[in-house]
Amino acid sequence: MFHYIKFFHYFLIVLIGCACLLLADYFILIGFGLFIGAYVLGDAFLGDDLSEPDLTKKHLLNSMLYASFPLSIFVLSICAWLITPQTWGFMLILSEVLQYDFVAAKQATTVFELAVGIIFAGFMLSGVATVVGHELVHRVGKKFDVSLGRWLMSLSFDANFSIEHVYHHHAKVATEDDPVTAPRGRNVYVHVVYALWGTNKSAWLIEKKRLSRKKQNVFSVNNLFIRGWLMTLVVLSSTLLLAGWQAMLYVAAVGIMAKLILEVVNYMEHYGLVRHPRQPVKPKHSWNSNRKISNWAMFNLPRHSHHHAQGAVPFEKLKSMPEAPEMISGYISTFGVTLIPPLWFRLMAPKLEEWDTIHANEQELEIIKQQSQRRAKNALVAIFH
Repeated sequence: MFHYIKFFHYFLIVLIGCACLLLADYFILIGFGLFIGAYVLGDAFLGDDLSEPDLTKKHLLNSMLYASFPLSIFVLSICAWLITPQTWGFMLILSEVLQYDFVAAKQATTVFELAVGIIFAGFMLSGVATVVGHELVHRVGKKFDVSLGRWLMSLSFDANFSIEHVYHHHAKVATEDDPVTAPRGRNVYVHVVYALWGTNKSAWLIEKKRLSRKKQNVFSVNNLFIRGWLMTLVVLSSTLLLAGWQAMLYVAAVGIMAKLILEVVNYMEHYGLVRHPRQPVKPKHSWNSNRKISNWAMFNLPRHSHHHAQGAVPFEKLKSMPEAPEMISGYISTFGVTLIPPLWFRLMAPKLEEWDTIHANEQELEIIKQQSQRRAKNALVAIFH
């Protein structure tokens, strides 16, 4: 039973995080500090989870995934309350029942605490919406699951992830045609810009090609790309109507933060790895992590090597693959390192050297050589111009 419960723990963490946001004021800072500390220290000291149990209670696994939608809405609702000038009646009742003045706490919340709240809620939304949405949109034969996955991703302006990620990223990973795979030497801040533009362009072209084959108008309700953005518009419009423009902007900021977190995660999952376009995708073409806390919180997403080798395999069946190239640490720790490019490049240099020595074949070594020559040429051009 433990192997089911371990995936449920993140929901408990998010509920605690929601309580901290609801209490407002300095509780936001306390909650965020405990959240980051728990995952950094957990990954550092609890080691790896190499277990591969046979989880057969599919209804229980699905219940956990489906429960992420109301929980995601709950997170955003608290964010809306935190900033709206409105005084909701049920919050007054809650204040009376719990003998805690939620209105006064909200009014005492500083701009800095609100800013931290955006980051905090962005991380929580990434776990309950983005990670679960990623799992569901891969179930291409199940319309309900894909639709729910798209709605979850729409909360972070990314419903069209279901197009680009499933039909392009998985096919092009570790090649120069993949906007998500960062080449060596590119820092995360530059890459996020490339990825935001490249993934949306890719999704649009895929959908345009699909509709062209079916002889349907690109600018119509049949276009999943357009519908994806309309889904986000529905979320923001609903927030505007229910809680005002301040809440809409705050909820949008949380969604954007969750989207940026996704692109940083994509960066660290694939940085510097190469593959010849005609070669099959193998476990070596993604950085892997078996850290317990990261995998339990993210439905085995850090077992990324197996996920890319076999994209249709559900999260509970992903294998640990200890022979795959290993990430620096768990996801939260590695995330922090990527935000400091000089440190990231320094720590990744031996990792990439090891990958070149152990995993790369002749074609991949040639690609690496060509990329290195282009970087050197571009550096010279930049110096003399």
